Amino acid sequence: MTSPASTDLAPPQLSAGPRPAQGPAADEGLARRLRALACTAPLHDLDARKANLAGEYTVYAMAEVALAAIDLITLNMDFDTGADHDQMVARLLPRVAAQAPDRPAAEHERVARWVLENLINVGSVDRGFRAVYGTFGTDGVYVRRDYDFKLVEEVPGYGGGVYLRTTDEAVNVLVGALDTDVTSAQIAAEVKLEVLINRGRLADAQLAAEQARYRTVQYAETLRRTLEATRRNVRAVDWLQTVPDMIAEALDHVADRYRHENAILTNIRRARDEAEAATDAKTAEHKRRAAELVDIVKDCIRRHTQLQSRLLEAGPLFRAEQDRQAFAAPAAYTGLDLYGQLVAPLLTLPVEQATRATDAFFAHGTGLRTPASVRLGDLVDLLLTPPVEREHLGAEMPEPDLIATPDDSRFSEEQLGQALRLLDLEHDAPRRLSGLLAEARATDPDLPYLVALLAVHAASPPVGTAYRQGEERLLFAVDDGTPLDDPEFGGADLIVGTALLDAAGMAADRTEAT
Repeated sequence: MTSPASTDLAPPQLSAGPRPAQGPAADEGLARRLRALACTAPLHDLDARKANLAGEYTVYAMAEVALAAIDLITLNMDFDTGADHDQMVARLLPRVAAQAPDRPAAEHERVARWVLENLINVGSVDRGFRAVYGTFGTDGVYVRRDYDFKLVEEVPGYGGGVYLRTTDEAVNVLVGALDTDVTSAQIAAEVKLEVLINRGRLADAQLAAEQARYRTVQYAETLRRTLEATRRNVRAVDWLQTVPDMIAEALDHVADRYRHENAILTNIRRARDEAEAATDAKTAEHKRRAAELVDIVKDCIRRHTQLQSRLLEAGPLFRAEQDRQAFAAPAAYTGLDLYGQLVAPLLTLPVEQATRATDAFFAHGTGLRTPASVRLGDLVDLLLTPPVEREHLGAEMPEPDLIATPDDSRFSEEQLGQALRLLDLEHDAPRRLSGLLAEARATDPDLPYLVALLAVHAASPPVGTAYRQGEERLLFAVDDGTPLDDPEFGGADLIVGTALLDAAGMAADRTEAT
C-alpha cells in the first residue's frame, strides 16, 4: 500500500512521440561554429597525411607551416594582385628549416611547396574543400548539408601571371575570430589594441594589432570582389542600394580608423621613447615590441589609405562599366535562316530529293547521343529491372485555364492596310516622308505615327533575309541630309521607295542549294 507522499512524488507521464531538438541544436549559431570548425580541418589533415610522404617528415609541424603560409599570403596581398608563389616558398623556408636544421635545403623546399599545394588543394577538380555537417530545421528534422570553401586561391593578375590570395575562411582561421562581421571585428580589435597599449601590455597589443590588420585586408577583399563582379556583369551587383550603403559605411569606417590609429601611434611612440634611456633586458624587449607595433600600425594606415582611394574610385568605375557594357557592340555571328535556307528551297522539290537534305541537316543538328548502357553493370541493371506498369491511356491531363489576351495594340488592321497602301510605291517614283505624312494626316490623325514607324524601319531594310525568303520587293528609306519639316515629327526627311529584288537570282540560288 502506497502512502500519499509517494503518490505526490511520482514522475510525470512522458509522451512517447518524438520531439524536435531544442536549444543549441536548432540554433543557427551551431551551424556557424560547425562551418568554422570545418575550415581548420585541412590544417589538421596536413599533419595526419605527412606520414604518406616518401621520407621521414614527422619532425615537421605542417599545421604550423600552413598557418605561417596563410599569414604571409594575407600580408603580401595587394588590392589588384596577390602574393607570388615562389616568393612565398622562399619566405617559408626559414620557418621550415628552423624545425629541422640538420635536414637538407631541398627537403625544406619540398615541405614548403607541399604545404602550399595542399592549401590550394591542387589534387581536386575545383581546388576547394568540402565538409558535411548537420542541422535541425524548423520542423525538428535532422538535415545533412555540404559546406564548400577554399583557403588559398590562384587568381590571374592584371599584368599577367598567377598570384595567390587567401579567402575569408583562411583569414578567419588565422585571426581566430571565426565567422564574424568585418566591421564589428575591426572596431573591437582596435579598441582592444588601444586599451592594451595604454596599460603597457605591448606583447598582447602586437597580437591585437596584427588581427586588426588582417580585418582591414578582409574588408578590402570584399570590395575587390564586388568590383570584379561589376567588371564582368554590372547587373549582377546591386548598385542601387547594397553597394552604395557598403561604400558609405566603409568610408565612415576608414575615417574612424584613421583617428584611432593616429592616437594609437602616438601612444606607442611615447612608450618607445620612455624605454630609450633604460638598458635592462626587459626594457629592451619592451622597446622592440613598441618598434614592431609602430611598423604594424603604419602598415594599417597605408592599407586604409589604399582602401579609401579604391572606395572613391568605385562610383566612376561603375558608371564606366555601365556605359561600356550597355553600348558594347554585339558579337558578330551568322545565324541560320531555316525558312530561307532550308524550308523554302525544299518545298519545291520531290520528297525523294528533299529527304536527303533534311536527313543530313538533322543528323548534324541533333548532336551526340549517349548510349543507354556504357558499362556491363549498367546493362545488367537495365535487363534485370522489372518494367514499370503504366496506365493504358496514360496520366490524366489537367484542363488548361485559358484566358483571352486583350487586344491592346494601338493601331487596327484597317490602319495597317491604309499605311501599307500609302507606302506601296512599286509603280511610282520614291517620295519624301513629309509628303507621305501630310497625306496620311488627311486620312486619319493617328495614321502618320504608323507611317513614320514603318519608314524608320525601312531605313535599314533586311535585304539578305528578304532575298533568302523569296520576297520580290522591299521597302527602303534613304537619308540625303534634308531636315524634316512637319508639325509633329522631327529628324530627317527620308526618301521612301520600293526596290525590286532579283527573282532570277533567287531561283538560281535555290537550284545551287539543292
